[in-house]
Amino acid sequence: MITAELPSERSLLRYWLLVPLAVVLLIVLAYPFGYSFFISFHNYELTSLDDIRFVGLSNYTELLHDDSYWNSISNTLIFVVGAVSIETFLGLGLALLIQKLGVFRNFILAVLLTPMFITPIAVGLMFRFLLNSQMGVIPLYLSALGIEVDWFSSELALLSIILIDVWQWTPFMLLLILAGLESLPNAPFEAAKVDGATAWFTFINVTLPLLRPVMVVAIIIRGVDASKVFEYVYAITRGGPGDRTEMILFHVYKEGFRFFRMGNAAAMSFILVTILLCAVFSIIYFLKFKRDY
Repeated sequence: MITAELPSERSLLRYWLLVPLAVVLLIVLAYPFGYSFFISFHNYELTSLDDIRFVGLSNYTELLHDDSYWNSISNTLIFVVGAVSIETFLGLGLALLIQKLGVFRNFILAVLLTPMFITPIAVGLMFRFLLNSQMGVIPLYLSALGIEVDWFSSELALLSIILIDVWQWTPFMLLLILAGLESLPNAPFEAAKVDGATAWFTFINVTLPLLRPVMVVAIIIRGVDASKVFEYVYAITRGGPGDRTEMILFHVYKEGFRFFRMGNAAAMSFILVTILLCAVFSIIYFLKFKRDY
């Protein structure tokens, strides 16, 4: 007769030790998330807290006709695609170069990773002064070469925000891709070398296919994080000129904490979360489907 073994006190202790953390997470994350979902169905304005009314899906349906909201989503999409694409390309190139280095490799890698450890708000303030058309160092040197550029004009403001993000977060892509390169097996490369394959052929047909899972994970992580850009916009342009650099999180902030319409801001946030979740799961499902079939 087989009897089930009762869990020992030691094994139960592991779960009891998780209780304080679970309670903290419930208070810090679950309650604000649930309350935000609750107020997204209400006419919740900070200037009239005594007149909170249930409005159903009204806050959500109004967003379908809100041009400024969809403009902020469009700006965010352009920012994410542009920044992540450049960061992936540069990160892959730098990772391949650093992998071949022998002398000073750790020193160069440490220097390249430095921007990643600076807080984004500090980076935004730094480039706000570096790129200022009147007293910035970079425009000063460019004007000495006969190049006059207003980095925060309506034509270049969004590009400037993208390049600032590239400067700070390319090291993140470099770190993940370099870790992926270091973990690749040697056998396929040795076989390609024996067969006389060129370096380019080996890179296209061996390195990239083996590195694809790491790159997909890096792109998803970086894409989700880039969609939450706020500090650069807040520190540099405040969404201007006009609404050319108004990203979705800054638009939500402006709606909630400038115009005090918290119900609308909560509805915007949940639509954004839904879009991000659908995008991430669609990418994961597509990759799995492609691999299986």
